[in-house]
Amino acid sequence: MSSSCNSTPAAGAATIQLMKLQLRAEAAIEPALVSTSEASKKTQIIAIYGKGGIGKSFTLANLSYMMAQQGKKVLLIGCDPKSDTTSLLFGGKACPTIIETSSRKKLAGEPVAIGDVCFKRDGVFAMELGGPEVGRGCGGRGIIHGFETLEKLGFHDWGFDYVLLDFLGDVVCGGFGLPIARDMCQKVIVVGSNDLQSLYVANNVCSAVEYFRKLGGNVGVAGLVINKDDGTGEAAAFAQAAGIPVLAAIPANEEIRRKSASYEIIGRPDGAWGPLFGELAAAVAAAPPVRPKPLTQDALLGLFSSDVTGRDVVLQPATTLDMLGKESIEKKSLEVVYDTV
Repeated sequence: MSSSCNSTPAAGAATIQLMKLQLRAEAAIEPALVSTSEASKKTQIIAIYGKGGIGKSFTLANLSYMMAQQGKKVLLIGCDPKSDTTSLLFGGKACPTIIETSSRKKLAGEPVAIGDVCFKRDGVFAMELGGPEVGRGCGGRGIIHGFETLEKLGFHDWGFDYVLLDFLGDVVCGGFGLPIARDMCQKVIVVGSNDLQSLYVANNVCSAVEYFRKLGGNVGVAGLVINKDDGTGEAAAFAQAAGIPVLAAIPANEEIRRKSASYEIIGRPDGAWGPLFGELAAAVAAAPPVRPKPLTQDALLGLFSSDVTGRDVVLQPATTLDMLGKESIEKKSLEVVYDTV
């Protein structure tokens, strides 16, 4: 008994030493280099980012429809937890999401099939990744889970000309930056308007692209789509300062707003807005991914007049009197300070 007890500390020490050696061996392994080669896929995978409510889904529904009418095979994937990317395309009808479908199928012991999550209209194929209910999970993790399911369904073998990914741009957790961080797309398009908040988001996306380019990534920004353009020019000025082209300017138009609200596609070749979306489709296809030049906060604010941004405000430091409503007695620090020789 005593010999057994005496051997335990020695065995434990040997185990700890072995673990240390294994950890050192793992630490010595150099990480794999990020690929810097040109994208070789025939399919153009394009991630579209923008502030929530700026009109990404409207732009993408009409863009994908126009591309299909031009004879292209297009897949539109909604990557927003609201799952509203495809609602305009399908006349307001909700599309079953990959996350809810896979959960239901898993409980039933059944595999997910393409027909369970992918639907089509007039040549456009579309699906929604979905997300958790409010307060019940991480939206970014839902995105990652959705793409894992797509890979199991054979995503990389599908023969599409274009895959358009609709991403919420004002959420910065990992899942929403997946296409940029992991080179899952060849280029990024940002949708913005002539307002500070949407351009702030667009600038953040440019910053993310630049960050991963410095790490060896390949993704670039193909350009900016200006939605609800009122002609004031801030979005165009941002694009010029950031070194990216304006792919299209969709006007702030009552007919467009009304038809969009009633889930009507306006990007039809024979429609009044057909030429606009036809030119946008051509620009999206041809625009090369460029390395953007993100603006500083001051430079971004400089695109707007001071009465819009409050740039003339001076920061005034708060005092203890402000915080307590009375003067307080200064307490001596207990920190020991040693004199240096």
